Amino acid sequence: MAAEIIDHNTLSRLVEAGAVRGAHVIGQPGGWSLMVKYGMAERALAAQRSRQVRVFRRMETLVTYLKDMGIQHFDVDAADYENDGGKSYTRPDRSAALRQTHEAATHNKWFLEQVETALHEADNPNTEWVSHETVKEDMARQRIELLARIKGETE
Repeated sequence: MAAEIIDHNTLSRLVEAGAVRGAHVIGQPGGWSLMVKYGMAERALAAQRSRQVRVFRRMETLVTYLKDMGIQHFDVDAADYENDGGKSYTRPDRSAALRQTHEAATHNKWFLEQVETALHEADNPNTEWVSHETVKEDMARQRIELLARIKGETE
């Protein structure tokens, strides 16, 4: 049977109301989980997104979390704690999102540089402007030449 859970917001409200009777830190392979006692219930702290039992990889992080919540006293059961040798857990979804963010930032930087260059060029009094009509005529000529080459009718 899966452990019943409590989320951060509920825990925060229980602490504010003075309803928390105790906190029990439990060691497990790879980190530490937290059981919170309130009323007649005892629940595990849930991770925000996954809604699974939250596992703190470092005891220092858990202690800081508890102190920030206003929980100064707690007991620790380290019987099942195993340091996994520094093995890191990767989240491919976050890795892909971070890669996309970097790619977008790189593209944005390039785009802004292009706009800045174009604005400087447009403001330069020595810039030679070409009329729309001239560009259309030139493109029509290039198209005719390209079609002729494709058909093998080049000169």
